[in-house]
Amino acid sequence: MTTIADAAEEFLSCRRIAVTGVSREPGSHGGNVVYTRLRERGFEVFAVNPNAETVEEDKAYRDLRSIPGGVEAVVVATSPEHAEATVREAADLGITRAWLHRAFGAGSVSPEATAVGRNAGMTVIDGGCPLMFGAASDRGHRFMRGCLTLTGKVPRSV
Repeated sequence: MTTIADAAEEFLSCRRIAVTGVSREPGSHGGNVVYTRLRERGFEVFAVNPNAETVEEDKAYRDLRSIPGGVEAVVVATSPEHAEATVREAADLGITRAWLHRAFGAGSVSPEATAVGRNAGMTVIDGGCPLMFGAASDRGHRFMRGCLTLTGKVPRSV
């Protein structure tokens, strides 16, 4: 098992990251917050929404396959019902890191998606948020990480 801190550091060492489940409405969804923060922090991020042409004033992509040049990692910020298909697509494309976003509630965490990714050899972080760690973090997200780790919403290891 890998500690969450090590898995997060490895994930955030990737420079090309897709964020799935972003909304057409700016700032209206947790995926949008992740997308804009990573973009602001210098990551090359790609918004994935099959029903949008643009997200946060950037081009949106229908699926992971549509991203020119591919990505190294994916943040899954869809409903749990869609997470498995996203992780399966990522595995098919050779993406080795997936983060199933969750703060409060179920978030995007799906036991099936986690199993699909791990069975394909992917590092799957099943809970928490990339903004809780490293250069992408802020004080509020680090505070939430502490609280949500205590409640099991952020795993201690993956």
